[in-house]
Amino acid sequence: MKHILLSGAAALALAACGEKASQSSETETADETAKTAEISAAPELGAWGVETDNIDPAVDPGDDFYQYAGGKWLDSFEIPDEFSNYGAFTVLFERSETRVRKIIEDAANGEAADGSVEKKIGDYFASFVDVDAINAKGLDPIAGDLGRIAALETHEDVAKLMSEPKLGANMFIGAFVGVDSKQPDRYIVYMTQSGLGLPNRDYYLEEKFADKRVKYKDYIAEMLTLAGVEDAGAKAQAIYDVELRMAQVHWEPAKRRNRDLTYNLKTRDELAAFAPGAPWDVILDASGLSAETEFVVREDDAIQNLAAIFGETPVATWRDYLQFHLLQSNAAILPSAFDEATFAFFSTELRGTPKQRERWKRGVAAVNGALGEAVGQVYVERYFPPQSKTQMEALVANLRVALDERLDTLPWMGEETKAAAHEKLEMFTPKIGYPEKWEDYADFAVVRGDAYSNAKSANAFGWNDQISKLGGPIDKTEWGMNPQRVNAYYSPTRNEIVFPAAILQAPFFDPNADAAVNYGGIGAVIGHEIGHGFDDQGRKSDGTGLLRDWWTEADKESFQKLADALGAQYGSYEPIEGFPVNPELTMGENIGDIGGLAMAYHAYKLSLNGAEAPVIDGYTGDQRFFLAWAQVWKRKTREEALKNQIATDPHSPAQYRVNGVVRNMDAWYEAFGITEGDALYLPPEERVQIW
Repeated sequence: MKHILLSGAAALALAACGEKASQSSETETADETAKTAEISAAPELGAWGVETDNIDPAVDPGDDFYQYAGGKWLDSFEIPDEFSNYGAFTVLFERSETRVRKIIEDAANGEAADGSVEKKIGDYFASFVDVDAINAKGLDPIAGDLGRIAALETHEDVAKLMSEPKLGANMFIGAFVGVDSKQPDRYIVYMTQSGLGLPNRDYYLEEKFADKRVKYKDYIAEMLTLAGVEDAGAKAQAIYDVELRMAQVHWEPAKRRNRDLTYNLKTRDELAAFAPGAPWDVILDASGLSAETEFVVREDDAIQNLAAIFGETPVATWRDYLQFHLLQSNAAILPSAFDEATFAFFSTELRGTPKQRERWKRGVAAVNGALGEAVGQVYVERYFPPQSKTQMEALVANLRVALDERLDTLPWMGEETKAAAHEKLEMFTPKIGYPEKWEDYADFAVVRGDAYSNAKSANAFGWNDQISKLGGPIDKTEWGMNPQRVNAYYSPTRNEIVFPAAILQAPFFDPNADAAVNYGGIGAVIGHEIGHGFDDQGRKSDGTGLLRDWWTEADKESFQKLADALGAQYGSYEPIEGFPVNPELTMGENIGDIGGLAMAYHAYKLSLNGAEAPVIDGYTGDQRFFLAWAQVWKRKTREEALKNQIATDPHSPAQYRVNGVVRNMDAWYEAFGITEGDALYLPPEERVQIW
């Protein structure tokens, strides 16, 4: 089966976005490296943490707060050619990328011993970026695997090769190891729908993506032709046709969020009887899962139908399918023609990105994906001040107090459910900066000059690392993201919120910024992640991570009425004609944004200890708080990338993460004098506050 190498299988993560060009150079000296780890005396952005030069005073904040807060930047900034979108997350992403490059180069240029993780980092990177060597080898490195595919004769042969961990092949089913949602003291294998080449089922079924389907078939044919495959056009059509059949039985993205529907426990015998179209013994044995007796099937009828499609599709079609997807998934480490064709379709056609990123930048991403915690350990030592961790712990503690107090005053929730909610909040585990223990890469084999075998080693290591957990106790110290990643997440099965070191920088967090800015930035992000524990899906787990119904019927109905009202708001947003926001898909993130900002505002007020916030440069504390929130989500996005986001991403477009949130908060109306004549005005009875 396709082994999903998730960094955090149960993570509900923030989407990346961003703000302005990176201020870091591509080559930091040792002195500069040391300086970046120090806390300066002044905020990084503006005089107190917000770049007020970006504010457009010609825009009424009540008509478009997003444009008001960042309009001058939004109107003047040009997205760099190598990005499909750009914003605050991107600034920090580029900074992290430059720092990781320095870490990799230091590892590569030192006297690293054979077998050391430093040598593995250097060799993996050097192999990836040596395009001349990759081109000179042609298809020789992958020829053996293409030959194995060409020799397949039976469906059992196909299933066995598809399920080989190191190959990383595409397959109708994906799998990952995670905490069992209904027995959170054990790990279990989750099975999920897979097999598509386009982003999701909508690209195969919706008329608005008809042009992308034509281009996709052309791309398949181009890749096969480059590999010397005869009759590439007809084979491309056959590959597309089987993917279309799979897309027709895939669950839609919004349905896949429903945790009540995606927990279907089956024994090995039940799985075989339920979905008899696939040779499950062959699949499980080849995946290293021969000892497993129970599995969680996520999209049950989809997997049943996908198994049937597998058995009904000729082996010849599966051979072509596997050859194409092996070429596509390894295009970056094949001759340049494969790489360029893949970029032209997936980046330019689907996301509007004009230019391929520099090879070293892609090499950094490859190392982060393969040996990320080894790099992260050095990253933390160099770039994450201990003071940041201490201040973040205090912020998290204050956010917890804020939600604890807010729970007591919720008018729609009864006492019984409130007591259980308090208990869950008390059991939250915050993780800040970096893990307590680091991944051991002793078994990761890297061969300098052989990028393809290194990629296969990464596939095998990642999968073996996952399945090694089966049968053992839950590792409470485990992280689902590298410290150098600019993101954050909540895990419902672990009831934990996680903030990697790289996101703990301006505009999200700045030790020297005004308190209102930190609460409106990282404070609201903390609240957002805590809020995922109480959104429409996260609320279904209790404080231990157990998926169970701990709400009264009356409270569930009250919650749903509020969620429906919020959904109606977001369902009315249409950033591109014909591409409205999907309120069901984005519900959890929208609840997270609105609840997170409300919690952060409450916590900000607590931090003042009853005192009035000072007015700075003419801005009140409340105004600075909301400006900080808008600054975090400022982003420019290419039209094709925005269409892709709307179809696939559970996060709403950037402008609605600002305008759609603040218009539901009474404090924002008061802070900026918003009245009925303003475009964003909502009558008090229509403003939605859940948490």
